[in-house]
Amino acid sequence: MADAAIHAPGAGARGARPNLEGGLDPRAGLIFLLLLAGAVLFVAYSLYADVSTTDVRTTTFLPYLLLFVALLIALGFEFVNGFHDTANAVATVIYTHSLPAQLAVLWSGSFNFLGVLLSSGAVAFGIISLLPVELILQVGSAAGFAMVFALLIAAIIWNVGTWYLGLPASSSHTLIGSIIGVGVANALARGQNGTSGVDWSQATAVGKALLFSPVVGFIASALLLLAMKVVIRRPELYQAPETSDPPALWIRSLLVFTCTAVSFAHGSNDGQKGMGLIMLILIGTVPTTYALNHAVTARQSQDFIAVSHQAADTVGKYVEASAVVGDPRDDVTEYIRTKEFKPNTMLALRVLINDIGTEMAQFKELAAVPRTQVRNFRNDMYLVSEAIRLMQKSGKPALNAADTAVLKNYKGHIDKATRFIPLWVKVAVALALGLGTMIGWKRIVVTVGEKIGKNHLTYAQGAAAEITAMATIGAADGLGLPVSTTHVLSSGVAGTMLANSSGLQMSTVRNLLLAWVLTLPAAMTLSALLFYAFRTLFKG
Repeated sequence: MADAAIHAPGAGARGARPNLEGGLDPRAGLIFLLLLAGAVLFVAYSLYADVSTTDVRTTTFLPYLLLFVALLIALGFEFVNGFHDTANAVATVIYTHSLPAQLAVLWSGSFNFLGVLLSSGAVAFGIISLLPVELILQVGSAAGFAMVFALLIAAIIWNVGTWYLGLPASSSHTLIGSIIGVGVANALARGQNGTSGVDWSQATAVGKALLFSPVVGFIASALLLLAMKVVIRRPELYQAPETSDPPALWIRSLLVFTCTAVSFAHGSNDGQKGMGLIMLILIGTVPTTYALNHAVTARQSQDFIAVSHQAADTVGKYVEASAVVGDPRDDVTEYIRTKEFKPNTMLALRVLINDIGTEMAQFKELAAVPRTQVRNFRNDMYLVSEAIRLMQKSGKPALNAADTAVLKNYKGHIDKATRFIPLWVKVAVALALGLGTMIGWKRIVVTVGEKIGKNHLTYAQGAAAEITAMATIGAADGLGLPVSTTHVLSSGVAGTMLANSSGLQMSTVRNLLLAWVLTLPAAMTLSALLFYAFRTLFKG
């Protein structure tokens, strides 16, 4: 009899719809407001302290106005990301009555916050590497700001539109499309082939992660549910809630744990996308403070000088006798843009590495780099780091194991000096993401909880979908790849519905697939048009 209950399709499927309108306890609300105020004050004070202590001579407030607007837009993207993506994490605990809706949202938002704070930063700089190299090097120019504004506003427009329709579209997918659109538009504006404006190898790697993550979510969730039915012989786990009462403690604990893990994983992965763009904004407007990591000590700077000499000697082994270099910056930039390795590439790279090491020996430490040289010094470091990355990835030239280790060590020193995220940036992004989760969750929650399957979500289905999402997002974070929480979890729910023979609402599935197919071209088109508009506006 127990076996029959476990395997019966749609057992208890009708279920009890949760109350999505309940309010939060006033005491919890007060604590939340106090924490919110503290976080806002910390961010504002940290930014003020950084800017006010920087030796910046300016006769206009325009840079600060651009900084404020750009930060507002970047945080707006993370805010929309929060209520668009993270609502998926709470749908299962809400529709299984494991947590009241308002408490679930507050709980998820809090762990989103923690996920952002403890994130590695790998995804943040992986996103930046997709941008056109010439715009990264001139991020403080009109074209640089046009790039940042265009890709963020395009992503916000599409995300808000799909959220309004209750469609769980991917914020990651949207942002990648926006970046590609800006890259193509920038290349065309410079008289180049549109395909030359994007790092297609990196975009392909990211695209594969976004493409396969929903497939993984669908299949893995379905298989996990079937495995649970074989291993865990508890009929109550495979039933939908028939009343608004919470489930047994062990079931409730499992679902709350998976919700917590998905929220944390989402914060650690999705939150980084905004961080990388905010760092570009800060480098463009306040380079003296944010272009180089002043936390690198004098002793570490001396280590960097020694490693630079070692790296220059290593690169020198692969310089061809016939190689001739003009401007080393231009040659390395061209290599990064085109991915075409030429005989002069290694010579140009060696010159840049020698220049960086020589200048570092003069300055003694990063904090002592003169204000007028900060931007160029950082740009040289960025070019060298990207060139080494591409060489290691392409295998051209073919380096032996010892030389590969030397360049890897050198790149690590460069990245430590240039790829850093201040604590206040993490707090600001975490705040935006967490607030978004708490404010705009309802539309997507209803879609995931009620409109994917024909029957009510069971406890086991919720757990299987959440565990799969947790594992997939966590693995992607470790690999430095952005994936979509929305795609993984919503496809996971669909997979469990199919495995449980609960039935799928094909109209919703079609809409989800349509949003998935249209997101990339729509975001590309929006960002390209906005880039042209903003570039014209800023020039004027």
